[in-house]
Amino acid sequence: MSVLIDNIGALVTNDPELGRGTLGLIEDAALILGDGNVEWAGPRAAIPEGAAAERFDAAGRAVIPGFVDSHAHLVFAGDRAREFAARMAGEPYAAGGIRTTVQATRAASEAELDATTARLVAEARRSGTTTIECKSGYGLTVEDEARSLAVAGRHTDEVTYLGAHVVAPEYADDPAGYVELVAGPMLDACAPHARWIDVFCERGAFDGDQARAILRAGAARGLVPRVHANQLGHGPGVQLAVELGAASADHVTHVTDADVAALASGDTVATLLPGAEFSTRAAYPDARRLLDAGVTVALAADCNPGSSYTTNIPFCIALAVREMGMTPDEAVWAATAGGARALRRDDVGRLAPGARADAVLLEAPSHIHLAYRPGVPLAAAVWQGGVRA
Repeated sequence: MSVLIDNIGALVTNDPELGRGTLGLIEDAALILGDGNVEWAGPRAAIPEGAAAERFDAAGRAVIPGFVDSHAHLVFAGDRAREFAARMAGEPYAAGGIRTTVQATRAASEAELDATTARLVAEARRSGTTTIECKSGYGLTVEDEARSLAVAGRHTDEVTYLGAHVVAPEYADDPAGYVELVAGPMLDACAPHARWIDVFCERGAFDGDQARAILRAGAARGLVPRVHANQLGHGPGVQLAVELGAASADHVTHVTDADVAALASGDTVATLLPGAEFSTRAAYPDARRLLDAGVTVALAADCNPGSSYTTNIPFCIALAVREMGMTPDEAVWAATAGGARALRRDDVGRLAPGARADAVLLEAPSHIHLAYRPGVPLAAAVWQGGVRA
């Protein structure tokens, strides 16, 4: 059944041909959601006659595309609240904490992992996320990584193989052997369940040569690269992502002018994850520097139990505006259309005819309130594929 969302105060379409500016903003607007896709978007005065069977009154509130969260680690067990408390007491963050979650995840049943993933996906949807990527990476054995990807695939089509999260504890003295496992038998078991392959290219995880070998092996199996790049310090991750044509380089906190220029000259999206900097008290990435250089920027939540235990994209938007030099328009675009670019999708992250009917009604007259009213639950209603969630 088609739904006419009428009396919209401000509609963000992310289609400049439909409205004003990069956001394609239409004021005093209406939107028709059909069977899975957007049928029409425009000013109220131009609503097609008899175009929808059901009318929903937005009462002057804003409507935006559903958020596209292109970076999440949802398949895990346990939490790391004590680690968080220790960081708040002054201990530095290091990648080694991942192994705590690995131990808990291996011990959990598949039903327990599925329940946690379902809970987090539902939590994200309540705050307006309608498309979410999900990684493995807390199993680090052939069986556990394949199991994690099977769980992820029940909740999203955007599944990422991250066997190269850190070196498995059993291979602490043989990292080369673990790289061979990740790029060989583990990849063989996991590739059928994934669309993407990712590597944590960072000190304490995998160096540039190791990451390149793993990503090339994944690409040979049809998986598209993504890279955890330059989070904890400067390293080869950003340059490697561009070299291999990765869909995104994620974190991008510590970059040189050469890194920025490489991103600006290629198609790799810089996916910024401010929840991680918030949770680790680290320096935020300089989004203004990237945007001014012409880099395509996405915002994602990086939900994980160690360094960013949030699914809330509006929170990340507020951080990006307050701490990273983004305007409210840029942050909302990055969390919708930017996330879609990072997933190489053109059917989500916008509200234009033919796009998937993913829309969020805000309890506010403008998308600006997402940054203006931090911490306030503004998602009054969410439609996913034209169905109200």
